[in-house]
Amino acid sequence: MHISTNGPQASTNDTPELPGGAAASTWSGLRRTTLQLAAVFWSAVLLSDSILWGIAGVDPLESFSGKLVLNSFGALLTIGMSALLFRVRRRGILFKAAMAFALSLACAPLYSLFDFQVYTFYVAPEVPEFSWRNFGYTMVSSMAMFFGWSCLYVSMVYAFEVRDRERSLAAAREEALLAQMRALRYQANPHFLFNTLNSIAGLVEEGATARAGRMLLSLSMFLRTTLTIDPLQDVTLAEELVLQEDYLEIEQERFSDRMGFAVDAAEEVRHALVPSLILQPLIENAVKHGVGQSAAHTQITIRALRQQNVLQLAVENDLPAGRHPSADTVVGFGIGLRNVADRLRMRFGESGRFSAYTDGARFRAEIELPWRTR
Repeated sequence: MHISTNGPQASTNDTPELPGGAAASTWSGLRRTTLQLAAVFWSAVLLSDSILWGIAGVDPLESFSGKLVLNSFGALLTIGMSALLFRVRRRGILFKAAMAFALSLACAPLYSLFDFQVYTFYVAPEVPEFSWRNFGYTMVSSMAMFFGWSCLYVSMVYAFEVRDRERSLAAAREEALLAQMRALRYQANPHFLFNTLNSIAGLVEEGATARAGRMLLSLSMFLRTTLTIDPLQDVTLAEELVLQEDYLEIEQERFSDRMGFAVDAAEEVRHALVPSLILQPLIENAVKHGVGQSAAHTQITIRALRQQNVLQLAVENDLPAGRHPSADTVVGFGIGLRNVADRLRMRFGESGRFSAYTDGARFRAEIELPWRTR
């Protein structure tokens, strides 16, 4: 019988709302970017107008001040348009497109009339004749200009919203991962702590105070280490093995001559990085369902092997005597082992793999993860 789990983490379509402080910072940045973009946009318009009028025979320097006043007025109109478009940012794209067209249609005659007034001022005392034809040309070109600005602004707002939704989603995922890692860390302790304290109490009742003292000291060191480990930080395999050996020594005191353990890991492999406490549930499972269910001596072995760019970790234990391999031999594939599988899937996606199976009279829980070193 073989059970394995792999594959990417399930995705979510939720897009959480931004917190108040984050939203305020986002929209403050949007206002700043809008002003900067407006300055660039109308500077480009001023430059292009100067070049075109220069080609038409008008001295760009003589007409510069007039165009500067006109384009400054245009910039104010676009800022007003942006404020109105911002208010409808939650509406659909068709509504925003219609809004942009309507605002462009409203601003174009204002801009065109102001253009004629600026021209009248600069040619005074001569009184220019108003031409509907020229006014229409100015209307068409200015409307296209304002509509182009509106599309640019709507795109910019959308880009801001997408970026901040991504940040918010990443923060939510990190928070969920942190909560799960903490849950995994504290899950390893209660059963072990309960059983160990019971064993210490039993040793005290039997008068074996020296063994009880050793267990109590080992328990104190083990718990202090596990409680100070950051569940989101990786550790070297050597550090993980030291911690698990301390755990197994405590269990060996509990089960006396019924349990033995060994570690098979080359020196090179011990430098690999692994998620902290990743082996703990596997070893707890071997103790509970191997040693705890057998009256005979049970050997637990921790193996570590590098296969090209893959680190393979395995925890093996003897099966209780009389258990038939074809029966439900994958004993104890419960919360602890499933959490290991979920943790690997969450962290490494398809590159992380967990499997549990029987091999003759031995049970083997195996982890595969990418090879990484500091």
